[in-house]
Amino acid sequence: MRVLVSGGAGFIGSHIVAELTDRGHDPVVLDLASDGRDVRDPDAVREALRGVDAVCHQAAKVGLGKDFADAPDYVSVNDLGTAVLLSAMARAGVRRLLLAGSMVVYGEGRYECPAHGVVRPGPRAEEDLAAGRFEPRCPDCGADLAPGLVAEDAPMDPRNVYAATKLAQEHLASSWARATGGRVVSLRYHNVYGPGMPRDTPYAGVAALFRSALARGEAPQVFEDGGQRRDFVHVRDVAAANAVALDALADGPGFTAYNVGSGEPRTVGEMAAALAAACAGPTPVVTGEYRLGDVRHITADSARLRGELGWTTAVPFAAGMAELAAGAGAPARS
Repeated sequence: MRVLVSGGAGFIGSHIVAELTDRGHDPVVLDLASDGRDVRDPDAVREALRGVDAVCHQAAKVGLGKDFADAPDYVSVNDLGTAVLLSAMARAGVRRLLLAGSMVVYGEGRYECPAHGVVRPGPRAEEDLAAGRFEPRCPDCGADLAPGLVAEDAPMDPRNVYAATKLAQEHLASSWARATGGRVVSLRYHNVYGPGMPRDTPYAGVAALFRSALARGEAPQVFEDGGQRRDFVHVRDVAAANAVALDALADGPGFTAYNVGSGEPRTVGEMAAALAAACAGPTPVVTGEYRLGDVRHITADSARLRGELGWTTAVPFAAGMAELAAGAGAPARS
């Protein structure tokens, strides 16, 4: 199958290109970094779609960013870019789309209160964060909550600009599917890590920031108390999820979302310690700092992807941290 991979020279996109090639597909890369072609450019997109059977849309501005001044860039790259791509696909008759979704669309994860069952805590107040009160409380009684795994049917609650644009991408893709009879699979990535991660940028993921600090001989700076729960999933497992989802695009019109996570929640502090140990670097420092818009706990229930598409993870957490520390295993860029 000939597959257009937008953002195919980037961190996740380059691994997807390698995985699709290994499985006998013919990936075509559209990437501003590699060839100057922007997904927001209608002419570039129209040219890239020639002879294409499906699109794997990875191009995006990622990360929480620095402040709200980043909002126009996020909306332009993520939402305008997606709209330009979908419009061109509609005209070209390409009806299959894999979308790089994100767990950020959920906001906080799943919580249970002993008295009130499953609850949805609101955004954490800055005064609580400043006082070191990081755990969300029951909105009804103020009790401690037990975090759990979030499934695809959880309510959407984006809590920063990046999250809002990722949800908008899903809405645009779903509207496109209804209008054209197309098929969309959105893979909601959790915390993706692995070789080829961007470094030394405020838009990088936490694993990349820690790895950059360790490469400089510095201790990773862990925000809050390090107890934030995340699902760290290796980039090659994410690439494999894209490959198996590509086959599902032939099943007919509509929109389906799948979580893509390892199923093994880890705290940010645990990840920092594992990476520091693998690098033989300084012990992480818990700073108590925080960022407004960050959520406390968000971990994936990926049972739907495993059950419906037969996807499994292949890279254990310890092995993935060791590989990231060594900086080995990145695929060649196309």
